[in-house]
Amino acid sequence: MIEIKNLTKRFQDFTALENVTCTIGSGCIYGMVGSNGAGKSTFLRTLTGVYQPDGGEIRIDGEPVWDNPAVKRRIAYVPDELYFLAGANLNRMERMYRNLYPDFDRDRFEKLRSHLQLPRNKSLGQFSKGMRRQAATILALSCRPDYLFFDETFDGLDPVMRNFVKKLICEDVLERGASAIITSHSLRELEDICDQLALLHKGGLVLESDIENLKTSQFKIQIAFRGEYDKSKFQGIQVSHYEKSGSVANLIVSGDRDEIVQKLRAMEPILLDVLPLTLEEVFTYEMETLGYTFQIDDLLEEESEHAKS
Repeated sequence: MIEIKNLTKRFQDFTALENVTCTIGSGCIYGMVGSNGAGKSTFLRTLTGVYQPDGGEIRIDGEPVWDNPAVKRRIAYVPDELYFLAGANLNRMERMYRNLYPDFDRDRFEKLRSHLQLPRNKSLGQFSKGMRRQAATILALSCRPDYLFFDETFDGLDPVMRNFVKKLICEDVLERGASAIITSHSLRELEDICDQLALLHKGGLVLESDIENLKTSQFKIQIAFRGEYDKSKFQGIQVSHYEKSGSVANLIVSGDRDEIVQKLRAMEPILLDVLPLTLEEVFTYEMETLGYTFQIDDLLEEESEHAKS
């Protein structure tokens, strides 16, 4: 378990993280989304002991991370900006990882390397961006760590390779009880893999929830009545978003689905549809209630720009 309490990290007069508090359980996949500059990379670098916190504390299974080699041997970190030894090939990187991680699984590494057709003797500097990302990922997974940290791990990978990497991460979590912490600018990339999802904005954690909770605690209602009506008609129902066009209203509602539908049916509507929400819609409406509407829009716009590039 990772316990983070009031984590703060500053760079001179800039505060990258401010009073971040959360708990990441064992055997789960924890996703964190946020636009560029939100603090995601700083969060991971501080969690893995690359940066020393300026405030608060981080504990992994009760032990501090900073300057603690015993804890660091139990974690593997794949940063957004990949680092390899100068001029190194996969043979040399494998030797380095074997020296750092006593449980490094050579058979698994070779199996994954062979499957991905990554050459052993070619300089990593001559690999494509996607190949470098694949190499870093299989090195980390072959360490068999208890905690895996991935920063923008799907960036530069084609759709087939993204699904393959997701499968590998899920296998580690399910089979070994490892925990994976993944950051991304893309809600879509994390929706189908994470157990928990958090939203980081300007160095602060503004939303954190179990994904199933997010998806099931809110739902969309399309409803219509004869005659005029407005939002006041739905008093007693927790409506977080209301839009009306002509006689049809769209509501985002929280609460017990069956109970709410029963109440609405009792109003004798001429139209009543209950629709699921996408994760993007859930985040949009959750952030709207918190006054962060602009932020989720920025995140989705940035995600679209990444997809085009």
